[in-house]
Formats: sequence, C-alpha cells, structure tokens
Amino acid sequence: MTAKTPLLASNDKLNYINEQKYLDDEKVRETKYEYFEGEIFAMAGASRNHQRLTTNALVSIANHLKDTSCKAFSSDMKVRADQGKKYFYPDVVVSCTKGEGDSHFEKSPRLIIEVLSNSTRKFDKTLKRLVYQNMPSLEEYVLIEQDRVEIEVFRQSQGWQSTYYYIDDKITFSSIDLTLAVLELYQRVENEDMHQFMAK
Repeated sequence: MTAKTPLLASNDKLNYINEQKYLDDEKVRETKYEYFEGEIFAMAGASRNHQRLTTNALVSIANHLKDTSCKAFSSDMKVRADQGKKYFYPDVVVSCTKGEGDSHFEKSPRLIIEVLSNSTRKFDKTLKRLVYQNMPSLEEYVLIEQDRVEIEVFRQSQGWQSTYYYIDDKITFSSIDLTLAVLELYQRVENEDMHQFMAK
C-alpha cells in the first residue's frame, strides 16, 4: 500500500485526534490510515509492481527467518515511532523482539522496507527516513524503486549513509544476515530495466 502523506495530501486531513483514538478507530476502519502528530492520512491502493516487489521481499525474508525468533510482517502491521506521535505502515517490517503491548503495531523494528511510488518517494526518502532512523532498534532502512531496478539501503552501522544496488548486484540485509540477488526481488516486475535484461 502507498500513503498519501502530510507533505502531499492536505485535502485528506481530518480533525486532530489523539493517539488512543487513532488506534481504536484503526481496528474497525476498512481503510487504513497513517498517523502523523494528530492528523491521519488515508492509504492509497498499490500498483501491480508494488505488490510484486513487496511479496518477493516478504516471502524471501519470512522463509529466511522461519527458524529464528525474528518475524516479518506485511503492510498490515503498523510501526509506532516518535513516542506515539507517528504511526506508519511499512511495506515490510522485521522485528526480533517478543510481542509486547498492542498486537497491532511494532515498537522495535530491526529492518524496514518501503517500495517507492511517485506520490510517496519524497516523504519516504526524507521525513519518514529521519523518523525511522531515530528509532534505536532500527538497523536498516531499505527503499526499493518500482519503475527501475534500483535499491537504496541505509544502515545504522554505516552512519546511515546510503548504498545503492542495481540489476547485477547482490544485496545483503546485514540486520538479518540474508543475502539475495537483486533480481530475486524484481522477479515478475515489469519495468524498462527488466524488459531490457530479459531481452538479452
């Protein structure tokens, strides 16, 4: 799923609500909303490429973690950030802590993956990134482009400097000790890079 963010969707703003009201309402809403300092923003539907990238990442990670204490969740799991002032729905989130508190959100993510879209790219790469990087538990933040083969990884161990990966590369998610070919994540994704690669 993709979100209409505070920077991009002022028409979606509703009246200010507190954290508990947001959490209570979110359990019964048909549409998911992200929460940003008292305002909520509706999640928009995702493209076919977005869904394929999310599924490829989730399946690969979940299979890798099946005999560990870590768990991988899809975009139905919220992440609580900034002491409850913000809640986001990452495309994939990995947590390695025992469940505590509300079962509808994670407070200590180790790995977060977002698939970028035109409507969310700026927010995911700037303000949301800074919010996530202030979470002590987070070790890696991964941004996957859907319109071209490009993955950007920010790692806590590298001072949150970014590293880019492309179609012939292998990528290591050091937070969970998993190495994958970039092509594995882009299986059945349709964009110009993949068309050119498949035509070789």
